[in-house]
Amino acid sequence: MSGKAYPNRSMITVSIMMAAIMGVLDSTIVSVALPQIQGALSASPEQVIWVLTSYIVATAISTPLSGWLAGRFGMKQIILLAIAGFTVTSMLCGIATSLPQMVAFRLLQGLFGAAFIPLSQAVLLNINPPERHNQALSVWAAGVMTAPIAGPLVGGYLTEAFSWRWCFFINLPVGALAFLGVAAFMPRERAGPFRPFDFLGFGALALFVAALQMMLDRGPVRDWFSSAEIWAYTLAAGAAFWVFLVHSLTAKNAFFDPALTRDRNLVTACFFNFTLGVLLMSSMGIMPNMLQGLMGYPPMISGVTNVPRGAGTLLAILLAGRVSGRMNTRLLLAIALTIATVGIWITTRFDLSMEIGPVLLSGFLQGFGMGLFATPLNFIAYSTIASSLRAE
Repeated sequence: MSGKAYPNRSMITVSIMMAAIMGVLDSTIVSVALPQIQGALSASPEQVIWVLTSYIVATAISTPLSGWLAGRFGMKQIILLAIAGFTVTSMLCGIATSLPQMVAFRLLQGLFGAAFIPLSQAVLLNINPPERHNQALSVWAAGVMTAPIAGPLVGGYLTEAFSWRWCFFINLPVGALAFLGVAAFMPRERAGPFRPFDFLGFGALALFVAALQMMLDRGPVRDWFSSAEIWAYTLAAGAAFWVFLVHSLTAKNAFFDPALTRDRNLVTACFFNFTLGVLLMSSMGIMPNMLQGLMGYPPMISGVTNVPRGAGTLLAILLAGRVSGRMNTRLLLAIALTIATVGIWITTRFDLSMEIGPVLLSGFLQGFGMGLFATPLNFIAYSTIASSLRAE
């Protein structure tokens, strides 16, 4: 599809960006409000973490499904369904009165929100000509990469000024505007050719992701492999991954198109994206708990500590957009990793008697490295992929 066929390109971009930012923001905005949610729902510290875990697990399981759904029913239809479902479940989370209700609604929220990231990138590439792909992905990265950084700040303000429930209610106007924008400006597509759904492949992949996430989440509170529960998750994840791998290589209509694994740029970008996510996003998840629970900072100040990270990310994305075409990509990625590594190393020197300075410096360096890394990495991932495989 050519970008010339989309006269409303700007409005489509704004609409899908709002949806993507809303989904990513919700993965971190709740972290600051967890102590208040714990008290309101009469949950223990171990139980309330399920408010975060349920969303992450549901998103991880459902993300690979979005490509098949978009190909089967059309990208616009699936994006509209995802926005509507995410907005409604956000409202349900905001009015939840018990922990089981909250966890169930967060699961549904993650199921709907999983489509935002992959499909928003696919739409951007579809509506822009090849010479504008790098610029389009830079704009996308600027919004999406700063969303999880702004989450704790927004969450801290809403929690202190209003209530933790507004961390979910804020999605209602954003979701409504995104839905109206996509419905009005994005053209309806024809569904792709019928492709049988691979229940075994998807089931094995879903079990692998869920069991792995449960192992990582429950490991610290169950003393890792001294617990039968952790062994059960580990064995389930290993067996499910083996079934998925063998089935994907031998099945006629596998859940993933084997052509994806033959694209070296995509595979390399996925590997580095995973590595970067593990290194940089993990500190964002635990920092609010350390600052509030151990160092006594209020939610708002805890959120403010993420501002340097966001500033670093935005600055780096702007810089990367200017130099990515003039500078060797490998050198740019190496510089980004080095800067992020220094930021991570600073966190190893943290202690509970320190001032706030090291937290701010570490956040800025990690954000700068992440932003400098994201733009060229996204471009590499999509540079040689056929347009028919973008959603997948």
